[in-house]
This record gives sequence, structure tokens and C-alpha cells, in this order.
Amino acid sequence: MDTNSNINIGGLDFRWDLKNGQFTFEGQDAVLFWISSAMKTFFDTIEEVSGEESSNLVFEATGFRQGLVVGEYFEKMKDVSVTEAAELITNTYASAGWGRTVIRDLNFETKTLTAELKDSWEHKINVAQGKSKGGNFLPAHYAGIFSGLFGTNMWYKVVQYQLEGHECSVIQYFPSEVTVSNNIHQLARKKESEQILQLEALVEGKTRELKELVKKLSSPIIPVLEGVVVVPLIGEYDEERSEELVVKTLNNLPSYKANYLILDLTGLDKDINELVVHLIEKIGSAASLIGTKTILVGISAELSIVISQSELNLSKFECFQTLQHGVHYALGQMGRRLL
Repeated sequence: MDTNSNINIGGLDFRWDLKNGQFTFEGQDAVLFWISSAMKTFFDTIEEVSGEESSNLVFEATGFRQGLVVGEYFEKMKDVSVTEAAELITNTYASAGWGRTVIRDLNFETKTLTAELKDSWEHKINVAQGKSKGGNFLPAHYAGIFSGLFGTNMWYKVVQYQLEGHECSVIQYFPSEVTVSNNIHQLARKKESEQILQLEALVEGKTRELKELVKKLSSPIIPVLEGVVVVPLIGEYDEERSEELVVKTLNNLPSYKANYLILDLTGLDKDINELVVHLIEKIGSAASLIGTKTILVGISAELSIVISQSELNLSKFECFQTLQHGVHYALGQMGRRLL
């Protein structure tokens, strides 16, 4: 069995060295893969690991950078024009199974051109994958090639894909400030922004849950005895929390058939402002409208100073030093007492 073979097709040299497991194309190490099975699996795996958006960028960036290497190589061959280099490259690619590419409308002044790609290996992979839209490896690859040949950054616009039912894929090329590096950074920033938005949404959700929990736990309505309800005021109150307390208290008093509402002020923050005094007066006055009398207990020295300096008069409410005294008073007024 001959372990060495050398073939020249269209002026291009292919060589196999089975003993050393080597295949060369134009004197360079090369490798052969089945397109619709091995290469398809390779592409499928990248998309599965990276996700569709990231994998598209991977293929695009890789295609462009590989093409740039090829273009810069041919650009250094001063005895070869851009047109001749483009023909050499497309013929070389055709011999390597890349499909047939025809370059049209190449304009040196505007640095524009159109490429027609037919039956490329990328198209065959996309067919095997069952996709409805073509890939961007080869469109970006030729953008890299002509960036190297023209010495200026080129980009592309896909006019049509062969995968869409056309005879070939048509891609337009033109000078552009778009670069694969910028695209990579934009995707990274987009991913970061998406993560930030997700975190903000998570924080907002947790904050909302915490607020709901605070509403349930702060200032609970406690029916201590029949006809007597205690509402402890705890912590600091702003306008929103004050309004919630008023609504919550008044909505629940009738269900408890409360004759007396005892507001326990022991747990209020020491930094008491006039808003708290207004809150106390508002709850007491509103409770009286539905037939419930209000008793204040646990007034601190700080709160008594704020009350005395305000224009509101809380003397209409009975006041006691402790909750125990307030409960005993309420029961006494109803003709009952604790045994």
C-alpha cells in the first residue's frame, strides 16, 4: 500500500503522508472533516455552550480574523493585484471544498464589491442543522480577506442567503468602522446590562416582598380582650407608612367590634417629629367616627415635648403610663375587670 501520495489539481498541491498521519495543502498542514456530521457537531456544540447570540459572534469574529490573515498574506505579494489575489483565493478555497465564490463589481476607488457564495461548507452545515437563516462565518471571513487586501477595515451586508431558497448567497462589502472587537465589547456590555437589569429586578422584587413583610409585622392589630384592641406603633413613620397604618386600623376595628383602641407608643423611635403627632391624632379622630374610643399609653418624654409644641390637642384622649393601665381602664369603662 502506498503511504505517500501527491496530487496537483488546478495548480494546487495536495499531499498525503499516511505513515506520519499528515495531510498538506500547498505545503501547509491541513485537516479534513466531514461537513454534515463532524463539522455540524462542532458548530452545534459551540452554539449549545455559548448560546445563539454569543456563538454567532464567535463564528463572525473567527471568520473575520482568519480572513484577515489570508488577505494580509496576499497583500504582501506586490506582484499580485487585488483582483488576481481574489481569484487565487476563491480558486484555492474551491479546491479545498469551501464551495464556489464569485467576486463581482470590485471597485478599487470605493473599495466595494459583491460576493456570490454557492454551496459553501457553512451553507451545508446550516442545511444539516435545519436552520432557516444562513451563518456569518464566511461573510465575515471575506470581509477579513478584503480588509487585508485593501488595507482598510471592511464589513459586510448579507443581501440574501442561499438557505432562503436562492441560487446563491449574495454579500455586499464596503469600508466601515464596524470591527469584530467592537462587536465583542458591545455584546459583553449588553450581557452586563442584562445581568444588571436582572439583578435590579431581583432587588426590586425582594424589596417589594420586604415591604409587604414589614407592613404585616409592623404595627399589628392585637385584640387583647373582647372589645379592646391594641395597636403598637413601632419604629419610624413616614407619610406612606402612616397612611397604611390608618387605613389598616380603621378597616379592621369593626371586625373586632372594638369599643376601645389602645395606641401603644412605647416602641416609637426617639427621633420623633410632628408627623407622628398628626398620625396619632388622625387615627384617634377617625376611630371615634366609627364609635371606637382611643387610649394612649407609653408616651415618652421626647414625644410629650413634641406634643406640647405642636398645635394639635391630644388631651381629648385618655393617656396612661403603661399598657396594663390602659387595658384596666378600658375594661373598667365597660364594667369589667381582670380577675
